[in-house]
Amino acid sequence: MSHTGSVGGQPGAQRTTDRASALSEPTRAYAELVAGNLRFVGGAPRHPNQDAGHRAAVADGQHPFAVIVGCSDSRLAAEIIFDRGLGDLFVVRTAGHTAGPEVLGSVEYAVTVLGTPLVVVLGHDSCGAVQAARESAATGTAPSGHLRAVVDAVLPSLRRAEAEGVDDIDGIVDIHIAQTVETLLGQSPVLAEEVARGRCAVVGVSYRLAAGVVRPVAALPAGFATLDAPARSTDPATPATV
Repeated sequence: MSHTGSVGGQPGAQRTTDRASALSEPTRAYAELVAGNLRFVGGAPRHPNQDAGHRAAVADGQHPFAVIVGCSDSRLAAEIIFDRGLGDLFVVRTAGHTAGPEVLGSVEYAVTVLGTPLVVVLGHDSCGAVQAARESAATGTAPSGHLRAVVDAVLPSLRRAEAEGVDDIDGIVDIHIAQTVETLLGQSPVLAEEVARGRCAVVGVSYRLAAGVVRPVAALPAGFATLDAPARSTDPATPATV
């Protein structure tokens, strides 16, 4: 992982480019993602920051404006569905976006060392990890190998869904996304402090595989932005309003 400055430096001290400064606020970072997803859904992606010049520009350091904690599903490529490029997104992916110590450490690295202002939990409809956990709970059998760790991490979301009377798979997925958002904050005092100080926000979104649309599910702090109408995009490669 390439970065400028030391781990012990001030959060975000290495963010020196004009573009990075423009994206220093969580709401603006979220607006960039929404704008990119709108382009992707509309069939008019601009593929920003994917040229040879930008590749050379980011070779010596990275300033991602969002951390994506996403499901490993092969149809959930963050740079494609958000129409972004090299150096824009710090992506951490596991089956069912389960958040163990390595995931938490990766998120903390991006937020405190790279100064990234936004963490996004990216789930999707018909999630196989949620379906596997549901089948395991229904049959009382645990999967073999390390897949069991994935299922065990999803089970709390299933119990929460049952307590709330939710039994359809996509409703459970939404609950699991919200649960992951809460897990990140609950298990990482470092991230929780960044959110409390207003330097970062955490938002959970659900991706529709067929339509390509990203839909907001949960956010912390609770008053973060207006999820359906985020702040104006600052990227010249995006529309003026989103």
